Amino acid sequence: MHELLPRAPPEPAGRREERPADLPRLRGLRYGSLTVRDVSQRDDANVERGRAASLADAVGRGTKAAGTGLRRTGRGVRAGVTAVADRIIASAPRVPVRDLATLRAQFPGLGPEEIADKLVAGAAGATSTVGAGVGAAAMLPVPPAMPAELATEIVGVATIEFKLIAELHEVYGVRAPGTLSQRSAAYLTAWTQERGIDVVKPASFNAALSGPVKRELRQRIVKRTFRNLPNLAPFMIGAAVGAMMNRRETKRLAEKVRKDLRARQIPWDQLPPPERTEQAAGELSPAGPAQPPAPPRPAAQPPVPPKAKWRRLGRRRPRD
Repeated sequence: MHELLPRAPPEPAGRREERPADLPRLRGLRYGSLTVRDVSQRDDANVERGRAASLADAVGRGTKAAGTGLRRTGRGVRAGVTAVADRIIASAPRVPVRDLATLRAQFPGLGPEEIADKLVAGAAGATSTVGAGVGAAAMLPVPPAMPAELATEIVGVATIEFKLIAELHEVYGVRAPGTLSQRSAAYLTAWTQERGIDVVKPASFNAALSGPVKRELRQRIVKRTFRNLPNLAPFMIGAAVGAMMNRRETKRLAEKVRKDLRARQIPWDQLPPPERTEQAAGELSPAGPAQPPAPPRPAAQPPVPPKAKWRRLGRRRPRD
């Protein structure tokens, strides 16, 4: 049966011996000094190296783009902080500050500590209201409006605390010397550094805001900005958080300033009589810039009699 099935033609005799003995096999095939296995391994290494290079290039592009975005964000934040600091500096001379005589008239029969307690309580309530208002405005968060809301809260709270510090200096008899702008710069320095000024040592405060004080002011604004971020929580949570944090921060600042002022306090009976100082020309006051006096009105002309009028015109007055 096997003999009937087709089979491969028989190999001629002697053909097997005619195959060259040194014919290379595929398994041990060599090209120069490399084998097939070495070539395949080198190709795999080149592919892996190309993938790693592509991945590194993609990561490098992403890192560069992220760095550019961070630099732009940093420039924007720096510009915003500078704008807020300039607004606080510009508005400081316009803040109405009550002097000692006005405070004693508004709180009759109270001493320095009692009046200071009243001032701190009022300022804490005001800053708490500002924080609650900004938190209520952020009840439905709108990301483009968040920087403006933070800046508004910082400027409002800074104005209230600036007024508090200035009036505390009046109550404790440690009023800053100089003109309105110089006193404003001194009180703004006290707010920035969270301490009271020493009128005996002029070096303890700056009559004009210098570079280091402005830098400290910007740093304080940055710290307060990050601290006020929870005030933007939605659903009225930020309102409660903002009110509580602003009240606590204002009381803490007032306590630090009062501690310095108690050590330098001057009793009211030892204070010199208040001097009436005129504001410098062109200096801003709470009511605005000084206006020049209005020119006097010209005197009214007497009525011209009818006869004199016709005589001046060279005509004869007609008879009635």
